[in-house]
Parts: sequence; C-alpha cells; structure tokens
Amino acid sequence: MIKNILFTMIFLCLQVISNAQLNFEIDTIATSQGKLVISFIGHGTLMMNFNNLVIHIDPVYRYADYSKLPKADIILITHHHGDHLDLKAIDTLKKENTKIICTELCYAQLKTGTIMKNGDIQKVYDINIEAVPAYNIVHKNNNGNPFHLKGQCNGYVITFGDKRIYIAGDTENIPEMKDLKNIDIAFLPMNLPYTMTPEMVADAVNMINPKVLYPYHYGNTNVKELIELLKDKKDCEIRIRKMN
Repeated sequence: MIKNILFTMIFLCLQVISNAQLNFEIDTIATSQGKLVISFIGHGTLMMNFNNLVIHIDPVYRYADYSKLPKADIILITHHHGDHLDLKAIDTLKKENTKIICTELCYAQLKTGTIMKNGDIQKVYDINIEAVPAYNIVHKNNNGNPFHLKGQCNGYVITFGDKRIYIAGDTENIPEMKDLKNIDIAFLPMNLPYTMTPEMVADAVNMINPKVLYPYHYGNTNVKELIELLKDKKDCEIRIRKMN
C-alpha cells in the first residue's frame, strides 16, 4: 500500500515537471480555413498547429525538450547559427514524411531537406511558403562582415488560409521589407548586436504595416522602448510573449 502511494506521488511529481516544461504561452488565430495555434517556445523558436499539421520553426533543444512535443509535418530553418539550427532537435522531431525547408548552409549540415533561396516560393501540404531576405547592414563582426550575410539566411512568409505570417529570422530593417504586402502577423527580432534595435523594429513595422506584431528573439532588450516608439501606430497591435 505504502509502495503504491509512493509510486503515485512520484508519478504525479514527474507529470508536474513534464507539464511545466510544456507550459508555453499559446495564442489562437482565426483564419478562413480553421484555427492557427501558435506556441511561443522561446528566442527564435516557435511551434504552429494548423488543420492537423504541426510546423516547427527553428527548433532548438536549449528552449524545449522536443521528446515531449509533437512530431513535425514541416520544419522551417531560417539559418545555420546554433541558436536556430539544432541537428538533435530536428532528428527528434522528424518522421517519415516530415518536410524540412532550409537554406543552403543548413542543408550542408543536415544532408537532407528542401533548399529555398531568397525569393523562392513552395507549397508544402497546401501551405504556401515564401523565402524572403534576412541579413544585417549595420551590425557586424570584428572582421567587418555582417553577422548575417545577404543571401545566406531566410525569413519566411507563411500563408494560413487568409492570414499571412511573416517570420523574419535574424535580420535588420532591410529595404526588401517594403515589398512585403498584406502581412497580418509579423515576428521581428530585437536584440543586439545580432539583429535590431527597438528603433529598427519600429522602422520595420512602418514598412511592413502588420496588423499584429510579436517582438521575438529579444534577449534583454527592453520591449517597453518599442511600445513607446509605436504608441501612435494604432493599426498595429503589439503582443509581448516570452520570447527572449
């Protein structure tokens, strides 16, 4: 009897720990083809559920235990840096028919997947995916090279029904953002020295004009600065989630 009680207590404790690991913030977005559920895992890592499809974006074990998350139908990798490309996480999430979308430099490490270059468009399981530029202009390494070189990294515009979601990846407020049309939701990175300052994000928002902005990959950046900069932009809702 005592052994059974102890076993039950241990089991319940393990369940509590497991649930805590999966206790991500979640938003549900209505689309013309059903609900889009977004799980905010951390940093640049997201999970989306749409019409029984599971989409993982930049899955990294540092931010979640992927053995406890659903397998992927689609995995999107923005670029080759270790806080966005994690071979172990991808291997854990893969199943027989998982579609992996990545850059050339990611493919060189993965040895599998479909390469998308800036400007490419693919339809994957009836979801339209556009690869768009993501790079630095201002912020550079000590050797003078930008942290993210033009043409090497992707952002993605994903269409779910009537909603267009922009996942910017690691980028600054680059001129190509002016070409992004009808963006409903934008995920824009905001941390130094690798991506954008709050001022850069505000400029990007004014170029893109999303209906909803999620700052992500923001490290220790004070998100209140961004809110203050965009206080007069009434047509864009800023939603702060745990994505540092």
